[in-house]
Amino acid sequence: MHDIFANESFTINSIGYIESDYPDKFGIPRQPGLATAAKATLVLTPPFNTSLSIRGLEAFSHLWISFIFHCSPEGWAPLVRPPRLGGNKKIGVFASRSTHRPNRLGLSLVELVGIDTHHGVRLLLKGADLMTGTPVVDIKPYLPWTEAHPNARSGFAPTPPPFYPVKFSSAAETALAQRADASDLKQLITQVLGQDPRPAYHHGQAEREYGMQLRDVNIRFQIQQIPESGNVVHVINIQKMINN
Repeated sequence: MHDIFANESFTINSIGYIESDYPDKFGIPRQPGLATAAKATLVLTPPFNTSLSIRGLEAFSHLWISFIFHCSPEGWAPLVRPPRLGGNKKIGVFASRSTHRPNRLGLSLVELVGIDTHHGVRLLLKGADLMTGTPVVDIKPYLPWTEAHPNARSGFAPTPPPFYPVKFSSAAETALAQRADASDLKQLITQVLGQDPRPAYHHGQAEREYGMQLRDVNIRFQIQQIPESGNVVHVINIQKMINN
């Protein structure tokens, strides 16, 4: 009896997709809630975009979002290299939150800040770690009385990742000052870059310049190693992306 589902396959249909502050996967925080300034919208698609399907959801403050890592390779391996372990030590894929999974399923806990039912159904989210275009396959309300266990063990990730101070050049400050969302965007940039989005194997490469996208801007930055005070993220410039 234990082999009855050994070769079983299932079809999962998306119920909607994500529109977010992250147009590209590079730089997205590796866990939800680490960048609280990040905004996202879950757009439900037919036949799921009826207000009947979310009746009562407004009573909950947080949601579990099940989604597909659609930009990750379809192949998988039993061992992965978590960034929290420096990208060198291997552990089992099921002992990690790696995107390289057999079914590429992801799970994210997000804050629900609003519901728009004027044209279909759009759920307004905060603190999401989801890229624009991410296919969503399920939504469930979060129940803190059963799903929050403060004494649970966290394995190789017992604490949040380190957060580095972020400094903006005069050019970056000038670019921000020209935007209506200057304060909000600066907070988002600080929260995202302060977590050092570089690949783990680049962490010894100081002064190298990197680029990433947030909302409609390209951001150039580098990590500066300051003696006796640690790493500082330097935002070199911020430029609006040009649509082709």
